[in-house]
Amino acid sequence: MDGADLWSRALQLLSRREHTRRELSRKLAAHSDDEGAIEALLDELTEAGLLSDQRAADAILRTRTGRHGLLKIRQELQQRGVPAEVASTALEAAREGELESARSVWRKKFAHPPTNAEERARQGRYLQNRGFSLAIIQKILRSDD
Repeated sequence: MDGADLWSRALQLLSRREHTRRELSRKLAAHSDDEGAIEALLDELTEAGLLSDQRAADAILRTRTGRHGLLKIRQELQQRGVPAEVASTALEAAREGELESARSVWRKKFAHPPTNAEERARQGRYLQNRGFSLAIIQKILRSDD
């Protein structure tokens, strides 16, 4: 695949959603064996402002916040190749609303607080699987509202 075809494929992918540099590199590598051309293209896209790990991290955060905890979001950011410093900056901004997000997720699933240890464990596992920290889970399950 030549440079123009790679460029158009990259723009096509970026027009659908934000991608991290690593994601886009992996997707373009399936269509070209020339790693140098892919890296040069990624550099061009970054310089032109069309490719940004920060925007990709913000998009992931926007879509996942309110349904998932920061632990799960952090894992997804790592899997998608967001650099650690970009991920930590994005997650720091979301940390303030994590308790309210967890409370909202809990209310949608459960009608009442746990009445026994078995129910507490079940509700705790649910929140833990959604990526909320143990401290947040304990605050929610101990509150009486």
